[in-house]
Amino acid sequence: MTIRIGITGAAGRMGRTLIEAIALAGDELQLAAAIEQPRSSFLGADSGELSGQGRNGVPVVGSLGEVIDSIDALIDFTVPAATLANVALCAERGVAIVIGTTGFTAAEQGEIESAATRIALCKASNFSTGVNLCFQLLDMAARVLGDEVDIEVYEAHHRHKIDAPSGTALSMGEVVANALGRDLAKVAVYGRQGQTGARERETIGFATVRAGDIVGDHTVTFAAEGERVEITHKASSRMSFARGAVRAARWLAGQGAGYYDMQDVLGLKKLAE
Repeated sequence: MTIRIGITGAAGRMGRTLIEAIALAGDELQLAAAIEQPRSSFLGADSGELSGQGRNGVPVVGSLGEVIDSIDALIDFTVPAATLANVALCAERGVAIVIGTTGFTAAEQGEIESAATRIALCKASNFSTGVNLCFQLLDMAARVLGDEVDIEVYEAHHRHKIDAPSGTALSMGEVVANALGRDLAKVAVYGRQGQTGARERETIGFATVRAGDIVGDHTVTFAAEGERVEITHKASSRMSFARGAVRAARWLAGQGAGYYDMQDVLGLKKLAE
């Protein structure tokens, strides 16, 4: 069975990498649709040529509605407003969706979770296999080190990223906070300036860098008196995210309606049990 995949934001950096990843995935997956904004200058262009793979015969179109009936799953790494509209249409037409977009409000997250009662939906802050392994390591480190350490999360991305901290950094903070029985919303500190006073042990700090073409660096530091443990992931190519998203789309084809994440796709939740 061939799984037909649609890509939104097809002309963007991530979209082009996703198109390449599908081309490398073998005959089981087929790029069936490439979608851009209605006023994009790339409308009508061959999506294979955009991604540097050579002509594939799949033109870029200006709306998901034009191609929704020709795909089995959609991969969406765009912006919240566009993603929410795509989620609604996928739920209406019974199309699975993989969501890599970050920066949703609590209300918008609720809309996504509601859609997952009707379709198979996989949403993750990061689709890299290495990052998802780090989530498991962070949970272990937090439980072992407990309340005897100060915890700081550092992340760096390219200058074009529009949300901060990154969704991955926030997920890392959530993993650590949950392991320690803390509410991240109450203990998170986003940047420091001026006379801040001594650090409170239960806080989890976040530091953000936006510069150049950094694909994605994340480090969580557990610092005690006399020693520290650092768990780091550095991405050198968007292909690591793209391969994970394509893997998720393939996995969703065998699932019923539900809200899934990359931990489900990789089977890491079973390992943690």
